[in-house]
Amino acid sequence: MLVTFAVGTVRRLHRIVDVAWGIAFASVAAVAWFLAAGHGDDVRRTAVALATVVWGLRLAVHIARRGRGQGEDPRYARMLARSRGNPTLHALWKVYLLQGALVWLVSLPVQVAVLLPQPPDAAAVVGLAVCAAGFAFEAVGDHQLARFKADPANRGRVMDRGLWSWTRHPNYFGDFLVWWGLYLTACATWRTALLTVVSPLVMSALLIWGSGKRLLEAHMADRPGYAAYRARTSGFLPRPPRHRPADEPGRRVSRPRP
Repeated sequence: MLVTFAVGTVRRLHRIVDVAWGIAFASVAAVAWFLAAGHGDDVRRTAVALATVVWGLRLAVHIARRGRGQGEDPRYARMLARSRGNPTLHALWKVYLLQGALVWLVSLPVQVAVLLPQPPDAAAVVGLAVCAAGFAFEAVGDHQLARFKADPANRGRVMDRGLWSWTRHPNYFGDFLVWWGLYLTACATWRTALLTVVSPLVMSALLIWGSGKRLLEAHMADRPGYAAYRARTSGFLPRPPRHRPADEPGRRVSRPRP
């Protein structure tokens, strides 16, 4: 995060911290995997670290492609405009170091799971399956939205197809599943389960009430057609969409990252 802070300060573009978010998780997993060699069960250690690295790097690549050629993220621009004192130091504390602390906290199940000496049990197998489902849900949702926005015919319309017709936030729901799944891989004992449950709870809070769903919906509230889309589509947990009126006006949606 400090390296990213230096790059963002030189380029005057702090949105690159969103790319570093996924890379930071992948880095934690890779270092934890290496340090746990000879201590944790090799199968559990490798499966958990690999799942985290793949998730983090895919997320980083996706966000980097999406933000290519764009200016500062409005969220960071507003935050720095309201800062008191030096805005660069404000960005260091409120953006980079805060996200670094969150990476450490949220990644606790990964740090613990790679050290567990027990071979994968039922909880770990289920957890990896849940993690894979979340990864697929998030990746498919991102791909569907990218294709939709790349078509000029969809300009000014809401993305309400595919997974986006079942939930307004398939990317956030996918992240939700990934981290509850990784949490299960660390539940070999009640002590490790209790120690690491803070991770999925914090991630869920960020996705639903923090910088994810809540901020996006506040940003989109006045967009044409969004109110109707919101009325018929689940806010988080996927479910079949409600009936859409035939005369519903034009629609549009976009989404920032936490």
